[in-house]
Amino acid sequence: VHCDAFLNCACAHNHKYTRCLTDSRKQIRLKEVCRSIRSRTGIAGAACLASFSPSIPLHLYVCVRSEVMAGDCGVFVDWSQMGDVSRDSAPGKTEYKDQKELKQHARSGQWDKNHSQRSGVYQQLIKALPCRTVTPDAEVYRDVTGNSSSKRNPSAYPLPEFVDGTPVPQYCLKADSIGSVHAIISCIASQFPDISYCPALPAITALLLHWCQDEAQCFESVSRMLACNEPGRRLLDQTFLAYESACMTFGDLVHKYCPTAHKLMVATATDVLEVYVDWQRWVLGDLPFNFSARVMDVFLVEGYKVLYRVALAILKFYRKQCVASGSSVTKKESLEVRKDIQMFVQNIGKTVTPEKLLEKAFSIRLFSRKEITLLQLANEKSLQQKGITVKQKSSVKRKNVQLAVNADNFSSEIVSAKEIRDIWSWIPERFALCQPQLLFTTSTHGCSLNRFYAHCEGYEPTLMLIRTTNAEVCGAFLSTDWEERKRGGNKLSFFGTGECFVFRMKPEMERYEWVIIKHPELANSAPPPEENGSASQTLDKPNPDPSHLSPFLSARHFNLNSRNTSMFMAGSHDSIIIGGGDGNALYIDSELNHGRTERCLTFDNQPLCAESFQIGLLEVWGFKDDMES
Repeated sequence: VHCDAFLNCACAHNHKYTRCLTDSRKQIRLKEVCRSIRSRTGIAGAACLASFSPSIPLHLYVCVRSEVMAGDCGVFVDWSQMGDVSRDSAPGKTEYKDQKELKQHARSGQWDKNHSQRSGVYQQLIKALPCRTVTPDAEVYRDVTGNSSSKRNPSAYPLPEFVDGTPVPQYCLKADSIGSVHAIISCIASQFPDISYCPALPAITALLLHWCQDEAQCFESVSRMLACNEPGRRLLDQTFLAYESACMTFGDLVHKYCPTAHKLMVATATDVLEVYVDWQRWVLGDLPFNFSARVMDVFLVEGYKVLYRVALAILKFYRKQCVASGSSVTKKESLEVRKDIQMFVQNIGKTVTPEKLLEKAFSIRLFSRKEITLLQLANEKSLQQKGITVKQKSSVKRKNVQLAVNADNFSSEIVSAKEIRDIWSWIPERFALCQPQLLFTTSTHGCSLNRFYAHCEGYEPTLMLIRTTNAEVCGAFLSTDWEERKRGGNKLSFFGTGECFVFRMKPEMERYEWVIIKHPELANSAPPPEENGSASQTLDKPNPDPSHLSPFLSARHFNLNSRNTSMFMAGSHDSIIIGGGDGNALYIDSELNHGRTERCLTFDNQPLCAESFQIGLLEVWGFKDDMES
């Protein structure tokens, strides 16, 4: 099989090999030669082999060439920690034309036990990413850093400031491979001067190094992820603004999809936002390697949304453990809660398998990528308006959802400071830095709907609180300015977004959100039918202003099978309505004196108090940006 010719090819690259063994063992020896070549020269070795291909039998040439081209993707790995993962198995299927099959294989762990196959799949996926025209590749790395196989000292390559002190996870790498991660990130910092904040980079780089044949290939893979410019697709946050808004978005998602876990956080942590700021670290850094590898499989196929899913699943399992332990719920410093969650995540393998974690993650019925992107944009806009675009000095403590309401300055005749804090924990994250500002109260401004509008117009969002003459307390969070009602002309028209919700405080606390949040199957591709029925079902909706960026969950971003599921708020000269469809969650007359409450399709709520009630007191609160003052 012309082993001599192949060995001459190797010698041309200054490699020293022993002579090839006799006929019965030539193929085994050729594979060993291949490994030596690929560890030093990679593609160059394959090119040399190709020059001798006419004189090598096809079946052996294909076998050997695939060995060389694949690269030894395990050179940085401490194989003693890898369990039953195979290093030498044939790569298997690495190219997918059927996206459904690719997604199914990623979620089911098809590549989990075959290191070479996972390496091949990752290279194909990353190679397919659309990137900026000028994206640094492996050759750039070799030119800048060299591709030395000698050990690198991490201290010679200090991590850049934009990782914010995040250490490199060990992830079953050899001890001296950490220096390689430092060298790669150092080179990335020089080639991507626009990155200002990216604490996930050490974990991503350490993971990808597992399935790369050398540092240069890993550098190119990370560079392509950073340079990906596919519209609507995002892989890594690269600015503090993007990172911070992602933390706020995660907080919003916890509100909606993990309400019991969120309630636990509110009850135990002095600063909920400070706990949620670690959410990316749980997934990329704290999870054990076998979990992180499975997450990476799906992340490269499905994108950023996967990180949200896994972090939500982690929080659900953490709450389950807290409940199972039977420990009493007591208030702690946020740092202590963060350490508790970090320890749980690092030891999650004791109670949860990677399969169970992903199963839980994908059982959460999140909104579409488009809707989450809208929420992210809304949060970014809020941060920009507050001037929060770069990381604050450590001495500047960020205000949080629990302390945002200053008990000394808050005075309501309906709810206590503790109760308003509970309500504040339900509102979207981008308003968490705001202070409640009293806009209207019947005890001062009288029982007039016109005065209600005069005091509330120009404010968005608002919080309505109602105390009945029977001492029942209920209310609504209203996402949109009441002035919007005028766009419907003289007709009573519904407006608002799916961030609206209704609630009751006494005799017991309960919140009712937009029905689509818990039942997304109600949003489908069917056009809204013409409706017949009561006046509350046939109200017109004003035409949206296309120049205005809609807030998160605007009904017009969904194909709803009925308008009844998107009747948020409406107002006219003789009444205001909150929630519609087969009834109203709240109906209040023009004198702000009498009201009624029923189940409605928009919020799928129970009556918030006695179905017909008399208003004892009504307050409307706005959200004052405390940072402006």
